Amino acid sequence: MTIHIIEDDEIYAEFIQRALAQDPNLKIKSFKSAEECLNAMNGGPLPDAFIVDYKLPGKTGIDFYETIKAKLKDQNKLIMMSAIDDGNMVLNFIRKGVRDYVIKDDSVIDSIKAILEGKDEDYYLFN
Repeated sequence: MTIHIIEDDEIYAEFIQRALAQDPNLKIKSFKSAEECLNAMNGGPLPDAFIVDYKLPGKTGIDFYETIKAKLKDQNKLIMMSAIDDGNMVLNFIRKGVRDYVIKDDSVIDSIKAILEGKDEDYYLFN
C-alpha cells in the first residue's frame, strides 16, 4: 500500500511515518504542503491512501481534497486529520465528501491504522 502524508509540521509527519513504517507492506512519502504533493504526483497514479492535515500553508487539506476528488476511486482512502475537534467542521467535510476524519490526539495512530485496514467501524472516529 502506498501512502502520501501531507503535514506541514515535520515532527508530527515523522511521528506518523515512523509509526506506520513498522508495517513493511506500507510505502510512505511525506510532503510539507498540498502543492508539493500535487507536483510530485504530476498527474500520475494516485497512492492508495492520503493522510492530510486540514490546516496547511497554501491549499488547505479540504482544498487538496477538492482538487483530487474527481480522480479518487472507491479503493483510494483520504484521511483528513486536525487538532481541531469541531463538529461543524467535520460536518462540512462530510458534506464535501470526505469519509474519514481523525483528531490529532493520543489515539491518532490507532485510528489511522483502523481506517487503512478497513476496520474503521471498530473505532469511534468522530469525537
